[in-house]
Amino acid sequence: KDPNKRKGGLIALASCAIALGPDCGDYNAELLTPVLNCLLDPDTRVRYFASESLYNIVKISRQAIIPLFPEIFSALSRLVADPDVSVKNASELLDRLLKDIITENSQIFDLPSFVPLLRERVFTKNSFARQFLISWISVSFSCYYEKSIKLNFPQILNAVPEINMLHYLPEILDGIFQMLEDSMFEIQRMCETLLSQFLKNIKHDPNAVDLAGMTNILILHAQNANNELIQLTAISWLREFLALSGVGMLSYSSGIFSAVLPCLAYEGDNKKSK
Repeated sequence: KDPNKRKGGLIALASCAIALGPDCGDYNAELLTPVLNCLLDPDTRVRYFASESLYNIVKISRQAIIPLFPEIFSALSRLVADPDVSVKNASELLDRLLKDIITENSQIFDLPSFVPLLRERVFTKNSFARQFLISWISVSFSCYYEKSIKLNFPQILNAVPEINMLHYLPEILDGIFQMLEDSMFEIQRMCETLLSQFLKNIKHDPNAVDLAGMTNILILHAQNANNELIQLTAISWLREFLALSGVGMLSYSSGIFSAVLPCLAYEGDNKKSK
């Protein structure tokens, strides 16, 4: 129950990882489990020391921590929204390190296991958590394209959809659109950039994504008269989907008309031009 003892134990665990060096990965479960538990500690200093210890263990283990990535990611998603500034700052260092490791090892990054972690958190209202998630969606998107370049066989990507990030887009698109409403301008811009990247690649390879599975989501957001950015972005996507699918969108025509027709009554030309 003494927080000083927990802090001492966390320092000792990090020291063990450093002493083990390349062999640290063989003991990751033993080293990381108590550290991850301490990240939930009510004592701010214990959470901070846990963040520091986790950083040091991950830095030593690098690729060997990937099997435990879901647990680390879940813990990190809480840390970035921690009310204590020192803990939040420590989480940012860990976040950058973890992104570097995943990017370096994109070939073994388990995208199907990662998407549920995103799906569970994508509707968060916390701005720091939103920023964290958007950045990780971008990283996973980059990892997918890194795989496609290294495989150098586009037909393999179509045959194995689980390595295609676009395949999972319908599961997280609604949450990404909701992030556009965030009060922080930086998060809005990050969302816009991410959505533009997704749409660009959908236009390049429309067969890689379930357009129908996203159309109702877009229709819903296209009717959001309270947020112009969300509404215009959704209408822009619907326009591209119509260009890509044509008659394939006929079954959604009533919903599309319901979303678009009210925009023609707006006095400004911006919405009308979309």
